[in-house]
Amino acid sequence: MAENKTQPTDVPVEDFLAAVEHPTRRADGLELMDLMGEITGQKAYMYGPTIVGFGSYHYKYATGREGDSPAVAFSPRKSNLVFYGLTEGPDADRLLPELGKHKTSTACLYINKLDDVDRAVLAELIRSGYHHTMSEIHNPA
Repeated sequence: MAENKTQPTDVPVEDFLAAVEHPTRRADGLELMDLMGEITGQKAYMYGPTIVGFGSYHYKYATGREGDSPAVAFSPRKSNLVFYGLTEGPDADRLLPELGKHKTSTACLYINKLDDVDRAVLAELIRSGYHHTMSEIHNPA
């Protein structure tokens, strides 16, 4: 089976964020690095070339494919901020309507900038998503 393309890297997160061209995305990325680190108690690390991850869990699919992934993460893309692991926690359905301007897909949350959302609600989504991943997925009963 082929190795997963996206892997943790040794690139310093601060260097990656400093190189983000869009000034608002760069500032939001730095704020998110601090916020997510504080909430998770984990040090930020680069996962692939553009994803800033916190915590890690091992997954294995029925197909036999397996790997490691961040418990929660974000990526400051050109068009928006993308969040991973925030929409699957038990509180997501209750919190997302209170968040502010956002979009979701199957597993991602998209916002244009932090000023578009309620930071307290975002913090709760991060906390809920992280705890869900680390307890329910990583350490199932």
